[in-house]
Amino acid sequence: MKAAKVSKGSGEPNREKVGAVTESDLRSIADIKMNDLNANTIEQAVEMIRGTCVSMGIEVKG
Repeated sequence: MKAAKVSKGSGEPNREKVGAVTESDLRSIADIKMNDLNANTIEQAVEMIRGTCVSMGIEVKG
């Protein structure tokens, strides 16, 4: 949420986007959160975070 500069997710994530992050933002977040996630590789962690972003109405660019 800090990377997208939003305070909360969208009430309608499929219609209303509240912010955006880049691929490099996802990778840096995955590096930080790797120990807390149930992922074996950094790519799996990035995909988990990408799914969370989509569910919150945060657009992933790049």
